[in-house]
Amino acid sequence: MSQVSASRRTTERFGVPRWVVVIAVVGALFIVLPLVALVTRVDWSNFIPLITSPSAIDALLLSLRTSLVATVLCIVLGVPMAVVLARTTFRGQRIVRALVLLPLVLPPVVGGLALLYLFGRRGLLGSTFDVLGITIAFSTTAVILAQTFVALPFIVLSLEGALRTAGTRYEAVAATLGARPSAVMWRVTLPLVLPAVVSGAVLSFARALGEFGATLTFAGSLQGVTRTLPLEIYLQRETDPDAAVALSLVLVVVAIIVVAVAHGAAEPARARLRDAQ
Repeated sequence: MSQVSASRRTTERFGVPRWVVVIAVVGALFIVLPLVALVTRVDWSNFIPLITSPSAIDALLLSLRTSLVATVLCIVLGVPMAVVLARTTFRGQRIVRALVLLPLVLPPVVGGLALLYLFGRRGLLGSTFDVLGITIAFSTTAVILAQTFVALPFIVLSLEGALRTAGTRYEAVAATLGARPSAVMWRVTLPLVLPAVVSGAVLSFARALGEFGATLTFAGSLQGVTRTLPLEIYLQRETDPDAAVALSLVLVVVAIIVVAVAHGAAEPARARLRDAQ
């Protein structure tokens, strides 16, 4: 009773109507119940053999390696993009921002086709690479590029919002003291929003880890080379449903850990941005 009373007082204190709480609970159940159903279908007696088969291990290790590299690329490319979008004004900026965030709404298969027609052997740039003896499509490099393509907007969106919330007060002070733009960025801007960078990078890693459509279209499915864990789950669904369920649970656990880390990294960011205001 005391917990119910405390919960009721908290709800009334913040002015949240009870019907909103009910709908929120329904929404939470809509997310949680499918995961519960997945857990109930796991063959626990053979769980370890199912997730330690050679194909499963190859897929998991490949996913982790390529996702880490894709995350590094997202940081290298995404941080400057977010800074430019948040700290500059130029003609066509809204169009550029829309194009940068396009992979968020674009079907991954379409993104894979776009990458294929760019880097494929007969693609816009792929034909030049082919002359030089460089093959990108249907290789591990293609997996990394596909993951980067779909994951890059996450860090851009996260960091741009943090930069706009933080404002430019500290950067203006540093500039008046004679600091060069590069020094301001490295010593003021990035330290101020570092937790947001970490949070965005973790979310990008999670998106890269779960990428399926663009990878399949652009990189194919070759064990040990391009077959990531989502692709392995899809293939096992047809031949060995128990293995597909077990591997799906592994991916869910990894995703939960990643989301928890991202949420933990976001808390210092919110506190630091509140202090900066």
